[in-house]
Amino acid sequence: PSVPRHTNRLINERSPYLLQHAHNPVDWYPWGQEAFDKAKAENKLIFLSVGYSTCHWCHVMEEESFKSKEIGEIMNEHFVCIKVDREERPDVDKVYMTFVQATSGGGGWPMSVWLTPDLKPFAGGTYFPPEDGVHRVGFRTVLLRIAEQWKENKDALLESSQRILEALRHTSEIRVQGQESPPPAKEVMDTCFQQLSRSYDEDYGGFSKSPKFPTPVNLNFLFTYWALHRTTPEGARALQMALHTLKMMAHGGIHDHIGQGFHRYSTDQHWHVPHFEKMLYDQGQLAAMYSKAFQISGDEFFADVVRDILLYVSRDLSDQAGGFYSAEDADSYPTTTSTEKQEGAFCVWTAEELRALLPDPVKEATEGTTLGDVFMHHYGVEEAGNVDPMKDPHQELKGKNVLIARCSPELTAARFGLEPPLLSALLQECRQRLSSARARRPRPHLDTKMLAAWNGLMISGFAQAGAALAEQRYVSRAAQAAAFLRTHLFDPDSGRLLRSCYRGKDNSVEQNAVPIQGFLEDYVFVIQALFDLYEASLEQGWLEWALHLQHMQDKLFWDPKGFAYFSTEAGDSSLLLRLKDDQDGAEPTPNSVSVTNLLRAACYSGHMDWVEKAGKILAAFSERLQKIPITLPEMVRATSVFHHTLKQVVICGDPQGEDTKEMLRCVRSVFSPNKVLMVADGDSTGFLYRQLPFLASLERKDGKATAYVCSNFTCSLPVTSVQELREMLSP
Repeated sequence: PSVPRHTNRLINERSPYLLQHAHNPVDWYPWGQEAFDKAKAENKLIFLSVGYSTCHWCHVMEEESFKSKEIGEIMNEHFVCIKVDREERPDVDKVYMTFVQATSGGGGWPMSVWLTPDLKPFAGGTYFPPEDGVHRVGFRTVLLRIAEQWKENKDALLESSQRILEALRHTSEIRVQGQESPPPAKEVMDTCFQQLSRSYDEDYGGFSKSPKFPTPVNLNFLFTYWALHRTTPEGARALQMALHTLKMMAHGGIHDHIGQGFHRYSTDQHWHVPHFEKMLYDQGQLAAMYSKAFQISGDEFFADVVRDILLYVSRDLSDQAGGFYSAEDADSYPTTTSTEKQEGAFCVWTAEELRALLPDPVKEATEGTTLGDVFMHHYGVEEAGNVDPMKDPHQELKGKNVLIARCSPELTAARFGLEPPLLSALLQECRQRLSSARARRPRPHLDTKMLAAWNGLMISGFAQAGAALAEQRYVSRAAQAAAFLRTHLFDPDSGRLLRSCYRGKDNSVEQNAVPIQGFLEDYVFVIQALFDLYEASLEQGWLEWALHLQHMQDKLFWDPKGFAYFSTEAGDSSLLLRLKDDQDGAEPTPNSVSVTNLLRAACYSGHMDWVEKAGKILAAFSERLQKIPITLPEMVRATSVFHHTLKQVVICGDPQGEDTKEMLRCVRSVFSPNKVLMVADGDSTGFLYRQLPFLASLERKDGKATAYVCSNFTCSLPVTSVQELREMLSP
């Protein structure tokens, strides 16, 4: 590579996204005091650009505008320019995205916002083309117009920014109204189910026509709804909706049939042509959802998808120290000699390529059949490519094929006169060959930032999969990642979590000069992960750490006046608003998960004030839960857990004894959304016995491992038979 012409301050950052912009001719600053001071000293407006390293349109805007010397000069002359990685600083992203959505009716990345020197927004949008077009004003024009306004109408701009801020403060406030109590579970659950049912796609699964997102929060809600309504037609429909969606996604192009794992979302109704980046948070949540689907259905198909996701994460998103990387990009170079990246280049195939890679005759099939014929039929490959031109506006996928399982294995086997087990082996051989061929292509960019929150979601995925599939290696991987968090993303002196760390030179783990403190989502997803890991491993140290972090979360984020948790802690003067997320999206909102975390924490500690706190969160969101529960399916699910009271399933026995292990296997194989699991091993000095004195009164019956199902620390009669235990676990 040639020596770069420009280098700005971002060269000193750790974030892969910020480093991507370190050689732009724009004089970028990271978010911080140096930039704020410069804006005030020079009385300049701030241009804030927010994105992330695997964002396709962020790359486009960089290529078109931020690499342009001419546009760079305009930006440097009139503005103090700040770059933010939204994954590193979700707090900054959320404040200004709230503004952009409120003023433009839409949002997304790259986000472009203009601020006064005291950080108040007054204009904003997302992607801008560099020059004026028929339908859109170009970025250069917008920059010059805003600079002119600041020169001519400064007072009006300042006044407008103050009015906007006051309006945002008012509209974004979520607080308990009067004597509000948690909403009734039945009505909220039923309304949410009806709203999801109306938006459900009967043919292809999912909850919209296009684009289609995995939305694990919807599936998690449907599983719980089924568990509480098993014998009703509505319960049966809820389960069918969730399982059909998971099956269609696994067959679709959103699932990487060669390299494993799931892409971000589908651009069409059929789960066929994806937006190709792969995000850690999707893998973690989908591993958990497919594990639950396997628990409920017993269908090995779902267990295979779990193994597929965890293979991808273990191989491609794992740091050697134990943490998980954030994402893989959608764009890559088609060949080693290409000069321009294309979306999906790493994953797509021409029919010609596949014929060349799979020429072998299949002697058991009808005469003249090759491996290529079988594979191309099964995965919907077409000679001219199988991508609808409407879904390929830049013609990057012309003549290419995105693999999608078009037929059931039985139909493909019948088509070629093959036995199903042989077909399965042939397709596996084909996939391995394609995987080897793909390994010779230039790989997409890997974002090696490691975030506490997303690592938490992935630990939950491994832990839940390990428990449901009875695979100890997955539990061990979850424990390795939790130990990584404890070493690299936790400050033992302050007892607080850190947001991020980074893969450095020589594969070391590096930290920012001033580490970013953890946000609410970091605490919430790590606490959830530690509870999941305790239930899968029975290591009480994880439980102890989870309860410590819950106390810390209460201290840093709880709103004592309006109830529920703020997303950020108090005291950062650069953040104009302290917000509470009010919508479950690609990840559940932290307050939704906090309700269940608090109920679990109370079961493991005996601190009943945590149950009260859970109720106060539901009270703060009560109006939204009753009017549009579909926006908060995870909190609706938590409402039912709150009203049904968690069952404490206590197994008294030696954790290494076969009889105890058999009971544990039984508990872990049953999907029961309102239980917590613990083992009373007789060690009265252990952490659990110190927290829960009632455990000392529970005994083994006839010297065998014995189970008790307790509610609010009042226990059932003891059972020693696995069959009886299974019946007691059903809601």
